[in-house]
Amino acid sequence: MMARIRKHALKDMTFAEFRERLSEKPVILLPFGSQEEQGPHAPMGDFMLTEAVAGQVAEASDAIVAPTIPFGYADFFKTIAGGIQLRPSTFSAVVEDTVTAFLDHGIEHILILNGHTSNAPLFDQTLRRIRTERGVSIPFVNLWQSIPDVLWKELHGSSVAAARGHGGEPLTSIYLHLFPELMRMDLARPSVRAKAFGLPTGGVNNIQFEGMPVHVQMNCHEVNADGMLGGDPLLASAEKGARMVEHLVGFCARFVGHMRGCDMRSPTAFAPQDTKAAS
Repeated sequence: MMARIRKHALKDMTFAEFRERLSEKPVILLPFGSQEEQGPHAPMGDFMLTEAVAGQVAEASDAIVAPTIPFGYADFFKTIAGGIQLRPSTFSAVVEDTVTAFLDHGIEHILILNGHTSNAPLFDQTLRRIRTERGVSIPFVNLWQSIPDVLWKELHGSSVAAARGHGGEPLTSIYLHLFPELMRMDLARPSVRAKAFGLPTGGVNNIQFEGMPVHVQMNCHEVNADGMLGGDPLLASAEKGARMVEHLVGFCARFVGHMRGCDMRSPTAFAPQDTKAAS
């Protein structure tokens, strides 16, 4: 008889298999992403990247990864067809329902892996409310902001500022590493931001007046016709993407190991556990 494979994706488990794992007090990973444009050269389903990274984190740390929520809060991308955006109230409700599906069964070691930066404020609001009502803290990691400066400098040297931004890095390199067959690098070009109200734009949230930000709400196509808010995808490569993913998987896996020693109801309680982290 063949030995049973230890599963790490919740979608692959029977309920009996998952029930058996509950005695281990597993860490549950909740991946969130977005369906939005990423410039003319990359697929719109950026949730695929979060899903792939989360799967590797689950295997490296012996956690269990739930199915990915592919839609996020991305109001300023609505003007480009193909995106699917949730209203803030809808997104918050999805977060609450997803988290409480585990809390209701006494599962309190839950880690959100966020692959869409604009989700972050709504995560904070919703998870604070959950802590107030349920007494459990739910951490979340903003994946693409978890690449340290030292790695950026290693990969891009003096071109870091030119490389980074929506439509550029880090997602272009990570796409080239994980899904090269889906890329259209023949369409890639650097991002050039337009002016708004006669002033330079600092993204979809501000214009620059005398070098300082003035907050104003814009849509992505008003900043750049391709929806590219910064960055040069021509500086990306699959090799750089592999290094980024390696770092992210290791970082998140180590945090999962740390979480196992935490009482998520008490920030002052910590007892280090034997962990299985990424090598």
